[in-house]
Amino acid sequence: MTTEVGDQKLSPQAMAAILEVTSRLASAHDVSAMLDQVVEAARHLLEAEEALVWKTDSEADHLVPAAGAGRPEIRAASHRGAIGACARERRLIIVTDCASDPCFDPATDNPCGLNCRCMLALPLVDHADELLGVLQVFNSRSGVFDRDDQLLAQALAAQCALVLERIRASSESRRGQRMHRELEMAREVQMSTLPDVMPELAGYEVFGLFRPAGLTGGDTFDLIQIDQGFFILMGDATGHGIAPALSAIQMQGMLRVAFRAGADLESAFVHVNNQLLEDLPADRFVTAFVGLLDPERHRLRFHSGGQGPIFLYRAAEGDCKRYGPTSFPLAAAHLDAIPPASELEMAPGDILALLSDGIFEYHNRNDELFGEQRVRELIRAGSELPVDELSARIFEAVEDFAEGAEQGDDMTVVLVKRRTESK
Repeated sequence: MTTEVGDQKLSPQAMAAILEVTSRLASAHDVSAMLDQVVEAARHLLEAEEALVWKTDSEADHLVPAAGAGRPEIRAASHRGAIGACARERRLIIVTDCASDPCFDPATDNPCGLNCRCMLALPLVDHADELLGVLQVFNSRSGVFDRDDQLLAQALAAQCALVLERIRASSESRRGQRMHRELEMAREVQMSTLPDVMPELAGYEVFGLFRPAGLTGGDTFDLIQIDQGFFILMGDATGHGIAPALSAIQMQGMLRVAFRAGADLESAFVHVNNQLLEDLPADRFVTAFVGLLDPERHRLRFHSGGQGPIFLYRAAEGDCKRYGPTSFPLAAAHLDAIPPASELEMAPGDILALLSDGIFEYHNRNDELFGEQRVRELIRAGSELPVDELSARIFEAVEDFAEGAEQGDDMTVVLVKRRTESK
């Protein structure tokens, strides 16, 4: 039959033994070896033939051996046997006669093939009452496990649970460190796709800066001379982290390949849109400004898939013109064709300003948005500055506005300015 232990106290001798185990565990640095010490202490203090620590399998409703009894390569379903009942019901279970007790399941409760006479099992739970595993002890050398044994086992189980918590914390720390390294590598890859040095373009100043909210982000930009003209890209993939970073990198790479293959602006946009629609998950898309500037005729042709607002500072008027998207975001819907590109003429002193929504939608501590008007004013006030300094002023203004509020989204600024005739 199965029994449960009532409220009793450990003897001074038993308490001293438990404290000695606790001291050894506290001084140990190898968390994996700690479980072996707990198993050895269970064998010694309970005068048992064998002991086994099971740990929960987070991906399935099973227990797997963690230490002791040779660690057999098995899995135990938590709905079977005495250890299953111990795990499910979170209670100490004693089997005084394994041969006759129906609670004892030889296939589950005797993974080592012992001649099991008696057994006790104790749940291992953390401070939040989450099940970490089960401590199983076999065959008392004195015949059966008595009340003192049960009390000792409960004390050992508490120590074992602490060890499992440390192992779990150590594992999570290693996973976190590994993920951090992977994120750093992803950041290096993403940053390598951005211009290292701003390109020289006769009659123009160009500048771009990407500041992700995390190690990686969904924004990207490109500024490069190609056969079709000067390529200007600013994109923003939905989400945060590695997945949108890969989407943004994929879009940028596909556009470069399309242009190198001789595609014009319209066919490149359609081709990349349809390919991304096939490749990305259904809930993913990319907003993107895709433009080609003819620096000799000073004409900019562009498509803007969901990317806006687009600002063009007109030096002659001293104000910013606002333009919205010209199409759906990339990968939002299949395109057979697209209307002709929008066209803008760049006069001396004019500035094309592309900013991601991480700037417009930056919230300060009062939950106010940075908004479009502040951007307009910054461009107007800094229109005589070199574009790298104007970009720096925009980022500084956002930081001052935020008053320490955390950056919630990636921020990107791309500026293209036609020089005045005197420069």
